Amino acid sequence: MDDFLTGIAFFLIIEGLVYALAPSFLARMASLLPRIPESQLRLSGLFAVALGVLLVWSIRG
Repeated sequence: MDDFLTGIAFFLIIEGLVYALAPSFLARMASLLPRIPESQLRLSGLFAVALGVLLVWSIRG
């Protein structure tokens, strides 16, 4: 459970940094999001999940 909460904390830190350091970039990226096909968003999300799992597995292994 500690690892899960640490992961959530790191996510919040990184997300907060993006909002604090580059809010206009984030707003531009958000405006482009509806133009990206759903299948491409889904594939990108699955790739990110797989990469995250591989990173955790390699770090813990």
